[in-house]
Amino acid sequence: MRRLCHLSRPAWLDPSELRVGLGCMRLTTEPGRDERLGRETIAAAIEAGITVFDTAHAYGHDETDLGRGERLLARALADTGAGSRARVVTKGGMTRPGGGWVPDGQARAILADCEASLEALAGLPIDVYLIHAPDPRTPWRTSVRALARLLDQRMVGRVGLSNVNRHQLDEALELVPVAAVEVALSVFDDRAWRGGIVERCEELGIAVIAHSPLGGPRRAATMARRPPLAAVAGTAGASPAEVALAWLLQLSPVVVPIPGARRPETARSAARAARLELDPADRVRLGPGPARAARAHRTAVPSSEDGAEVVLIMGIPGAGKTRLADSYLARGYLRLNRDERGGGLRELAEELEHRLGAGTRRVVLDNTYLTRAARSYVIEAAARHGVPARCVWLQTPLAQAQVNLVDRMLERFGALPSPEELRVLARREPGTLAPTQQMRAIRELEPPSTSEGFSAVEAIEFARTPPAGRTDAGVIVGAAVLDTPGWEVAIGAADPGAAHLLFDWRPDASPDALAPLADRLRATVPGTVESALCPHGAGPPRCWCRPPLPGLPLAFAHRHRLDPARCTLVGTSSAHRTLAATLGARYVPVS
Repeated sequence: MRRLCHLSRPAWLDPSELRVGLGCMRLTTEPGRDERLGRETIAAAIEAGITVFDTAHAYGHDETDLGRGERLLARALADTGAGSRARVVTKGGMTRPGGGWVPDGQARAILADCEASLEALAGLPIDVYLIHAPDPRTPWRTSVRALARLLDQRMVGRVGLSNVNRHQLDEALELVPVAAVEVALSVFDDRAWRGGIVERCEELGIAVIAHSPLGGPRRAATMARRPPLAAVAGTAGASPAEVALAWLLQLSPVVVPIPGARRPETARSAARAARLELDPADRVRLGPGPARAARAHRTAVPSSEDGAEVVLIMGIPGAGKTRLADSYLARGYLRLNRDERGGGLRELAEELEHRLGAGTRRVVLDNTYLTRAARSYVIEAAARHGVPARCVWLQTPLAQAQVNLVDRMLERFGALPSPEELRVLARREPGTLAPTQQMRAIRELEPPSTSEGFSAVEAIEFARTPPAGRTDAGVIVGAAVLDTPGWEVAIGAADPGAAHLLFDWRPDASPDALAPLADRLRATVPGTVESALCPHGAGPPRCWCRPPLPGLPLAFAHRHRLDPARCTLVGTSSAHRTLAATLGARYVPVS
């Protein structure tokens, strides 16, 4: 193993600085924290030549302990007199209710967190300020514009992002100069490589701050038992952790690992890793670097003269992937699907590699494949066998995918599963999901691109096919309608002789809570009347029956073999209007 003074590095790091930092999270977030030992660890890092210190306003036990990590860092830097040399990287936009981690990307929250960080740091300048994580409840551009405001007001030196994908990075770059991106990256976790984050940062000279560079506390504790790391460490006279950090540093000159040292000797070890260079043979032993392999495949997308191809059908759960895959089966394609075969997407890519190696020429895969990282395994496997990979992206809106999922569950189970039943079924019934799981898929989705290595990307807009054998119509009535003057006119103008559903959401209500209103409706229309109630509590939906989710009206349509698009929904609120639009039903407002 040869010694190395320094490599090329991000523009905001001076050539004299080590390309390793200290991650300060665990110094103040863990129950057994020892702040005296934490200050000694920071002092040891400074003495060893480390200048980058990564912290966050949220680093403490809970919402009553915010800023503790920043205050600890400020005291330690003041004690050592290193404040002028230190590069403080801190983060905002994260709350800690009950000790949890909940992003808050509102502009006012990011501004308030930055002001609190400046106070906690006691005059130390913030070299790089990061959004801690995207907030799914706040438009991403709103959060990023808040970063731009911090720059405009000269509250911080530079800004960046944490825990983002490449699509979010590209969106942010349209609004603000990004100096750093903090993501998980290690010899155990290559998603940032496969997802194109590191490649984009290399192109633009953006630092990649690698958190969890040793794989997290559990993996770090077992490094000595991992044969490749132990073997290289044994021949090189270094620790497995030092070897893992050196391997990571040499994957790209923009990578800045920030191991979470909690003891002085660990901080010194991290600094030693920054001065090590692995021999080429050692690097190959640990892994060639997935990003370089993927990039090589992208530079020469295979073409096929015999019709060979791999078709990757992607979309959120409920997008309609199975139906489209069936059309490829009819044309002689082999279908590979995780729900049928079990295992993860990597195992499925290994099966694809096996099939292509055995001579199969046309394969279709229909899984969610929401991220570039997940898709990269398929692209690489196809490229190794000289077969082009084509992407078909089903752009089904969330509301319509919800309808598809509920319809699928009704066909399979005959009724809507309760939240408790959903939890049980999800473990053994593929495609049985809670609403929040499907919503999470929307947040994770990265639009596909030929830059990933696809020969083509085909986007298919959603179009609903009318349900076979269903031509009847019904009337769906929000319970609040019957408390509105003149409701009888609206109901009478719908279809009095059709089957009627009276529905509502009343947390913790008894099943017969709507009985008096249902009797009132029966006295007005000759058609059958039934009622349905969602009794589940507030918060993120755990069930499919809370309006405007489509569970209650779809279950009604399923029982009576109705076409939801032929139905009329009589309602009083924007939620009722949204539900009608989801079903394709005619909406009659009552006010």
